[in-house]
Amino acid sequence: MTPCIVVLAAGQGARFQAQAQAGQSKLLAPCPGLDGVERPVLAQTLRSLDGLPGERVLVTRPDRPEIAELGRLHGFQVILVPSPGMGDSLAAAVAAAPLAAGWLVVLGDMPFIRPDTYRQVSMAVHDQIICVPVAGQGYGHPVAFGSAFAAGLMGLSGDQGARRLFAGATVVEIAVVDPGIYCDIDLPSDLLRRL
Repeated sequence: MTPCIVVLAAGQGARFQAQAQAGQSKLLAPCPGLDGVERPVLAQTLRSLDGLPGERVLVTRPDRPEIAELGRLHGFQVILVPSPGMGDSLAAAVAAAPLAAGWLVVLGDMPFIRPDTYRQVSMAVHDQIICVPVAGQGYGHPVAFGSAFAAGLMGLSGDQGARRLFAGATVVEIAVVDPGIYCDIDLPSDLLRRL
């Protein structure tokens, strides 16, 4: 089963912007990648997904043409939503690919996840399960939802994430050796992490 790859890139990044230069988008901030090459945060994330099969959807806001263009350059269908809420983004992404075998949900601000981790979580997806990577600190990202979760995902709204769908679900933990599953970019200092 090959899930649809969903990249969420609509958040406001308020904590980052409070410390960064005025108007600096965290997703476009320069960041050294796992290969040592500096690229925008979102480009690092998308590059790690390049070899993964499946339909691709990136969700961002209408006022972010540079982010939309990065998505298109990496083969993603771009969905524009006016809201920065994660629930709205997830609902829009799943509605764009409602018949997928599942959805691999990727956060655009997590540039240090290894390609093998994405592959392992993606390959484990099944209709009735949720797959999450673990590396010693609890659940990490990305999270894969089987096709049975379509209605629940499309029913999300606002800032409501998909965590509530875990209640009563079969959650399969995928053991990985990847500290990047816990590392998002919240502040400018996070750009210089060494994993």
